Amino acid sequence: MQLKWQKTFAIIFSGQIFSILTSSMVQFSVIWHLTQTTGSASVLMIAGLAGFLPQAILGPFIGVWLDRWNRKLTMIIADSAIAFFSLILGLYFFFGEPSLAFVYVILMVRSAASAFHAPAFQAAIPLMAPEDQLTRVAGWQQMVYSFSSVIGPALGIAIYSATSLGALLFLDVAGALIANVMLLFVRIHQPKSETTQAPSFFKEFKLGWDAFIKVKPIVVITVATAIFSIVFMPLATLFPYMTLSHFGRGGYSASLVEAIFGIGMIAGGVLLSVVASKWKDITYMSLSLAMIGLTCVLSGVISKEAFVLFVIVSFFMGAAAPFFNGPYMAMIQRAFEPSMLGRVISLVTSVMMLSSPIGLALAGPIVDKYGVQVWFFWSGIVIILASIVIFALFQRMKVELPEVSEG
Repeated sequence: MQLKWQKTFAIIFSGQIFSILTSSMVQFSVIWHLTQTTGSASVLMIAGLAGFLPQAILGPFIGVWLDRWNRKLTMIIADSAIAFFSLILGLYFFFGEPSLAFVYVILMVRSAASAFHAPAFQAAIPLMAPEDQLTRVAGWQQMVYSFSSVIGPALGIAIYSATSLGALLFLDVAGALIANVMLLFVRIHQPKSETTQAPSFFKEFKLGWDAFIKVKPIVVITVATAIFSIVFMPLATLFPYMTLSHFGRGGYSASLVEAIFGIGMIAGGVLLSVVASKWKDITYMSLSLAMIGLTCVLSGVISKEAFVLFVIVSFFMGAAAPFFNGPYMAMIQRAFEPSMLGRVISLVTSVMMLSSPIGLALAGPIVDKYGVQVWFFWSGIVIILASIVIFALFQRMKVELPEVSEG
């Protein structure tokens, strides 16, 4: 039985790595293209809003549908939709330079499709892995993302420089197709609905909301995470801008920073999978935020000549990330019934996604006026405070998360 679930994840992740890798290549190259051609932090922030806002708006409602629909089929359809719109944008870049408005629209449509794919995958994990292995699986998932974040930017810049952004978008289509083919080889059991009554969207949504607010520790972490996301999420878009505007370096230096960040995430993911049961999840999460905050503060004060130090700091920032993301999702997966999980994950994701546009809207004007280092520094201060608050609250609450029974 143990080998069976491990084999299932080996098949899924072997397909997902192609999709995630090509998406990483495209994501970095699009950001670099906008950075290089516009030189405006505000343009980057608008692109970020286009990528986050649809997921934030749709998220609370998508969970109801996910708990009704077949989760594997949902993942396949969503990935296919992303591939289709990548193809459209790729054709546009292949024949000419699309307007910024057109790029924003495509990013929004891709974001809407992603709003279905990611929660469906997270909600399917507890249906395939034993409960005591969820944190370890989260570590594996972080390693897949990390590997892609290491290779993706370097490959993306190389292909972008040698060909065009259109060629990269065509590769993204191929990656999605490979991921979908691999999904066809696995079986994901669909949980039974908690009610035999006729489907009611409002009632099902309310059931998910009621289940979420009953688990106070998850509510506390989600609120703290929303505050953390306001200052942290813009950094993903600002990393290339930091390399260009503060250090005065080009695309390959920007991809090096992304690669080192990803290597750090791989190291953190490996370490998490090894020490997953040593401490409580909240301890890992608090230490993760403290490390991320410290590295942000350091990034905000280093000189223009200290690019190598920025690269080193990026490694430790990346290494800390899996120790928050993995345990957080594992806590949610343990605390709720599989039939309710799609709604809860969508609600949690939406809270974070709704906070991200706030950060992006603030970051653009601030960075354009005061410089990118100001955002790095003060975001680090906020993240360190968030880590202290989360740890202190859990120590005071002295509660354990409820664990769902198997079956």
